[in-house]
Amino acid sequence: MTVWDDLVGQERVSEQLAAAARDADALVTAVATDAPPPEASKMTHAWLFTGPPGAGRNQAARAFAAALQCVSPDRALGGSPGCGFCDGCHTALVGTHADVSSVAAVGSEILVKDMRDTVRKSFTSPANGRWQVILVEDAERLNEKSANAVLKAVEEPAPRTVWLLCAPSIEDVLPTIRSRCRHLNLSTPSVDAVADMLVRSEGVEPDVAAAVARATQGHVDRARRLATDPAARERRAAVLKLPLRVADIGGALKAAQELVDAAAEDAKQLAEEMDGKETEDLKAALGAAQGGRLPRGTAGVVKELEDMQKRRRTRTQRDSLDVALTDLTSFYRDVLALQLGTRIALANADAEDALERLARGSSPEATLRRIEAIAACGEALDRNVPPLLAVEAMAMALRAG
Repeated sequence: MTVWDDLVGQERVSEQLAAAARDADALVTAVATDAPPPEASKMTHAWLFTGPPGAGRNQAARAFAAALQCVSPDRALGGSPGCGFCDGCHTALVGTHADVSSVAAVGSEILVKDMRDTVRKSFTSPANGRWQVILVEDAERLNEKSANAVLKAVEEPAPRTVWLLCAPSIEDVLPTIRSRCRHLNLSTPSVDAVADMLVRSEGVEPDVAAAVARATQGHVDRARRLATDPAARERRAAVLKLPLRVADIGGALKAAQELVDAAAEDAKQLAEEMDGKETEDLKAALGAAQGGRLPRGTAGVVKELEDMQKRRRTRTQRDSLDVALTDLTSFYRDVLALQLGTRIALANADAEDALERLARGSSPEATLRRIEAIAACGEALDRNVPPLLAVEAMAMALRAG
């Protein structure tokens, strides 16, 4: 199983990255043996991965990082880098490789202080003699200062440093940065491709795999989570009941409150899993005795960690609400399909009774207004409107139609 096997429905991108990884491997070999570098190399120092949510931008970038760090002996026999089994591939894929640094938005933005150490590391030589890889998972969340720091590093990179930037679209990245990157655009994989992946790699029953792939409309990560996590399926089922609960004002407001509470509970569970361990690890690194006081002058470091954890909880809650809004949009899209008599496959076939009930009880124009209300809720959350206010406004709009 190579590193490219998890790139569902992205054969063209996989071929381009595999060719670049071969040229990168040849370049490293040439440097090590004092041979002349290969001509017309497909390798470059900066890459921009774009595509819709669920297409696998981050997975493609991490697979490429693994191929660049591949140390399989088969390469000397004509094999391609990216075996998926060697120490270089494995550590790059799981995030523990010393020469693969990953930066993701903890809150709504990637701050310059989050990038400072990574940019500094990008100018150093790789520890293992191959490549220093910098992966920015949410390049669209770079603010002005952090984007300028990345720009300076991408303009004059170290000889063996590779930048991998991921964003939803090329317009989400500063023109000065994207002009220095090789652009790869990923497409949404087909429902059949996602279902096949779930059967092969996760051991999911074919009928379950087909249902969750259809429900998520080709979103690989969400399909995997729905197929393997019963709690995720329960949350989705609860969200799909919301359109039937907004018939009166009290029901609409209660449904909104429950939706926000569920998202907050998601964030709380993640915090309980991660925050305690992070805090204890930091205190141990600072030299605090078990259960004892922190050394003098270290309170600021702990406060910085607490601020980061708070931003992460906010982001987690927002991400959970985003998933709920996506499910609601797909629900009303199915309602609209029934109202217009189209032949497209329903994404939410498991809720067909509710879909038909709403389709009979409203008009296509009202359904379109409801879809617009869901989009408006997402925009309000982007502007940092308090989640409960944004979701309550959406619920009332769904009631009005």
